[in-house]
Amino acid sequence: MTNDTIDWVTQTAVDAARAAGELIRRAWHSARQVQYKGPVDLVTATDRDAEALILETIRKRFPDHAIVAEEASARTAAAIPEPGQPAWYVDPLDGTVNFVHGVPHFAVSIAFAYGTQVEVGVVFDPMRNELFVARRGHGASLDGHAIRVSSTGSIERALLATGFPYDRQARAAYYVGFLRDFVEAAQDVRRFGSAALDLCWVAAGRYDGFWEWRLHAWDVAAGSLIVTEAGGMVSTFRGHALDLFGEQIVATNPALHAQMCIRLINRLAMSDA
Repeated sequence: MTNDTIDWVTQTAVDAARAAGELIRRAWHSARQVQYKGPVDLVTATDRDAEALILETIRKRFPDHAIVAEEASARTAAAIPEPGQPAWYVDPLDGTVNFVHGVPHFAVSIAFAYGTQVEVGVVFDPMRNELFVARRGHGASLDGHAIRVSSTGSIERALLATGFPYDRQARAAYYVGFLRDFVEAAQDVRRFGSAALDLCWVAAGRYDGFWEWRLHAWDVAAGSLIVTEAGGMVSTFRGHALDLFGEQIVATNPALHAQMCIRLINRLAMSDA
């Protein structure tokens, strides 16, 4: 794609994210009709309406592009885009449980990629009116101002974030083991319920690191690029390249990456023993 086309892709992602965010804001004070996709996995009419709006915006401008979107994939399993295939990854409302319970912490997440190589990432926080944008090779920004990861150099001084996957009830002890290691080592750990915002807050230096299990491609595609373009590092727990369709993600500033991965690897070894 030419720079002009990537500019149009970026603007499309921004337009769609802002429009969906406005829809979500309007729905904030409305009665919330909730359905369950699983024991702890919720979906609302707002999720579906926001996704429909985003998909309509993308398809009007790029009708031949693939789209991997959360609610559509709940009905039909998402196919992994072919290498080089123009594809969009869409989470219309990341943090649905927060939204349902009246907690104003959630986001719209939209990424554009060739296959699984993300080129553009946009995350919009409608309640704070904060827009995070990244383009591969062009850095990351918050409301038009460049952002960088923190310079914290030790776990002991780090503020970390995490989340628990949807099978947490069945495997609570397993996931709590990882949490315990960082609660004991770090300055503190937060669990706010939106992976897209967790990644953006690492990129902005609000958090120093983040780890989580079993997220989906639409949860991490945009945020992972925003972190790396802000100077951070994103990988699996073992330090391998991030797989959008894999089961692990850790995102940190460069000084903490090895320290976090070592602790995660050690816990993996203990848990698998």
